[in-house]
Amino acid sequence: MCGIVGYVGPKPAAPILVDGLARLEYRGYDSAGVAVLGASELKVHKDAGRVRELEASLPKRFGGKLGIGHTRWATHGGPSKDNAHPHMSGNERIAVVHNGIFDNAGALRSQLEESGVKLRSDTDTEVLAHLIEQADGDTLEEKVLASLRRIDGTYGIAVIDLEFPDRIVVARNGSPLILGIGDGEMHVASDAAALIRYTRQVVYLDDGELATVRADGYRTFTQDASPTTKTAKTVEWEADEYERGLHEHFMMKEIHEQPDAVGRAIRGRLDERFHTVHLGGLNMDAREAREIKRVKILGCGSAYYAGQMGAQFIEEVARIPADAEPASEFRYRNPVVERDTLYVAVSQSGETLDTLVAVQELKRKGGRVIGLVNAVGSSIAREVDGGVYLHAGPEVSVASTKALTNMAVGFAMLGIHLGRIRDVSPADGRRLIDGLKKLPEHIAAIVAQEEELAKIAGRLAQHESLFFVGRTRGYPVAREGAQKLKEISYRHAEAYQTSELKHGPLALISPDVPSVAIVPDDELVDRNIGALHEIGARSGPLYVVTHPGVDIPDGVAAKIVVPKNEAELDPILLTIPLQIIAYYAAVALGHDVDKPRNLAKSVTVE
Repeated sequence: MCGIVGYVGPKPAAPILVDGLARLEYRGYDSAGVAVLGASELKVHKDAGRVRELEASLPKRFGGKLGIGHTRWATHGGPSKDNAHPHMSGNERIAVVHNGIFDNAGALRSQLEESGVKLRSDTDTEVLAHLIEQADGDTLEEKVLASLRRIDGTYGIAVIDLEFPDRIVVARNGSPLILGIGDGEMHVASDAAALIRYTRQVVYLDDGELATVRADGYRTFTQDASPTTKTAKTVEWEADEYERGLHEHFMMKEIHEQPDAVGRAIRGRLDERFHTVHLGGLNMDAREAREIKRVKILGCGSAYYAGQMGAQFIEEVARIPADAEPASEFRYRNPVVERDTLYVAVSQSGETLDTLVAVQELKRKGGRVIGLVNAVGSSIAREVDGGVYLHAGPEVSVASTKALTNMAVGFAMLGIHLGRIRDVSPADGRRLIDGLKKLPEHIAAIVAQEEELAKIAGRLAQHESLFFVGRTRGYPVAREGAQKLKEISYRHAEAYQTSELKHGPLALISPDVPSVAIVPDDELVDRNIGALHEIGARSGPLYVVTHPGVDIPDGVAAKIVVPKNEAELDPILLTIPLQIIAYYAAVALGHDVDKPRNLAKSVTVE
């Protein structure tokens, strides 16, 4: 969840480190800091607050051509200068930055204090700096290896030492780390966003792997010091994709990018001749696909809600029993792993720890797992048996928009692929393929309603609590709408199945509690309209997201009309106005839309 950067080369390190940290701000953080090796001293500057404040307060004499930096999201100890990274050893010779959690930090802190070490922070990370200082070994690599053998937990770390001024030693166990290969220089980062401005040639470390990084190259090795061989990959995204452009926030930029993002997702995958979808990355032939008896989708947060949309699509179209479950719950129970079940892990970053650990547990038990991820070369992408890349492009805002939409499109393509292998007719395949092709223009038409949706959002933002309601295909839409509103506007929002209103939630309906109702023009439209009457009869304000021609009762607070696609694909479109409403509600309340409080973009801790 935190951000790591590192640099070694011929240029001043501090500006490069600060620039990298600024590009990782979207991950969520509460403090920041940098450390550089000068000619004869280790210089550290850190503070609670934003990267721009750190940059403004950097000492003028902060030279050095090797360094590490960090943005911290609190796990041990509150935001403060002392708890910010990098952390130093007692002799102020060694500096460490760390993502993850050391589970045995309490015991290690006690041991260090008993040995006379005076700890400066409340963090788990500081113990590692002291352990490295005390460790036996002739090289920094040996000292780091010896120290990590005493650590239990997850980590991505970068270490520098004044006695070894030519290198950064990094290690990974459950938290991502990337090496960037430059021209006579090397970079380290927890996310490609930090280094894309300097190089697109990267190496992804695997769990249990370490690396020594020097200006002239790198070497990788395991925890028993055995060398490993890595192949550099090319990052497909461009540096300018991480810029806001003319938009005030990344979230709105990414909302506007959705027509193009969906176009990329479907490009080259639609088979007009056989009315199906080609997904070569699945690594699964038609015979194997026909043997699938169940689909289980695992994701967290918005990815889980996209998974619910996907499960309904797959079950409805391919006629395979399918359901979605939070990966964070799945990993902690003892699930029955079935040989004929296809497990699908969905994650924008491909680094979500709960989902990654669920994948690893499934693999250990012999389950077949594919991934729907947005980041090429990410941990989940490398762990699974096959998968579908989302091609949404970089998503910077914490609140997911275009990645979620492309997840839903990815599931639709998977459902059509499986369905055409099984019982979906060519005519139905053609119908759904045509629907996919229409999605970009339909999304653009919804985004064009931005001004009117902003007015509606301003009205909704005045309420402390809201309901989002939907039935069958509309229920995951309602859940995602509530999620978006609560995470960036901080208003309480709950989603319910429309059919469940009369089983309890109607007691809370009042003029002060509006309901956002999802009412598609489908086989349940009459039932949904009946529920609107129930809410209206109790003086509950109604904001209805619907299709052209649906006869919505008079007196609703607002009617939001989206283009009609195929019924199975409509949830994708019904979600778009809820993104825009959440955005403008947060803006109306004066919140930091891209970096909501207490949240991070990529959740890589438990």
